[in-house]
Amino acid sequence: MPAIVKRLNEGELVDVPYRATSLNDAARYEPRDGVYTVANTSNRTQTLLLDAHFDRLEDSAARSGNILRLDRRRVKSALRQMILDSDFGDVRLRISVLANTPDEMILSIEPFQTPAAALVQNGATCITSAAASRQNPAAKSSEWMHERLTLASVMPAGIYETFLLDGKGYILEGMSSNFYAVKNDELYTAGSGILAGISRRIVFEVCKGIIPLRLEAPHVNDVDSLDEAFLTSSSRGILP
Repeated sequence: MPAIVKRLNEGELVDVPYRATSLNDAARYEPRDGVYTVANTSNRTQTLLLDAHFDRLEDSAARSGNILRLDRRRVKSALRQMILDSDFGDVRLRISVLANTPDEMILSIEPFQTPAAALVQNGATCITSAAASRQNPAAKSSEWMHERLTLASVMPAGIYETFLLDGKGYILEGMSSNFYAVKNDELYTAGSGILAGISRRIVFEVCKGIIPLRLEAPHVNDVDSLDEAFLTSSSRGILP
C-alpha cells in the first residue's frame, strides 16, 4: 500500500507531483533545506506528545537559523483529514517544513507497523560507525534525513540500526533513534551531541525512582560489559 503525500499550503491540501511507496521513498523528493519530525498514531488519530513534536520542529528551525511559528490547529486538522480519508488505520506520519517557505509543508502518512515480535523478544542487531557525523545534531534537519537514507542504503544485510560514535569512541545516538545502556544498575545515555528524542523524554520521566540516570555516553569498548542496551524512537518505542 503506497504512502499518501500532500502539500499543505494556505490551509489547503494539494497533491504532490510524485508517488511514493513509503515515507522513506517519499523523503527522496523532499528539499534538503528544512526540518521534519516523525511520529505515529494509535486509535487511528491520537498521537503521543504531538505538541512536543511541534515544539521540536520550531526549535530545530531556530537552530538552523530560521523562524518558524506553526499553525498547530491547521496542521492537526490536515493530518486528521488525511488519516480519516485513508484506509490505513494507525499511521506513521512525517511533517516536513521547508526553510524558504515556512507557511508551506509536506505531510506524509503510511500504515503503521509495530516492530516485529522477534526484534522485541531477541533484540536488534546493530553496528557502530565513526564515519558518520551530524553538523547540527540538536536540530532534526531535512539534510540529515537525506544523509541518513544514504547511510542506511549501505548497511550490511541483517543490521537494524547504526549507532554514531564521536571522535573518542563514545556512542552518541542511532541514525534514527536514541541509545541507552544499563551498567551497574545505572542508566547511561549521551547528554549532548544528539537529537533529544520525544521518546527519550518519556524514558527520563519513567526511570525516576526506578534507576539512576547518568547523562554520559557509553564507550564502544564497554559494550561487552553492559548489562542491557536499548534504543528508542517515536514509532518504535523501546527496542532491546
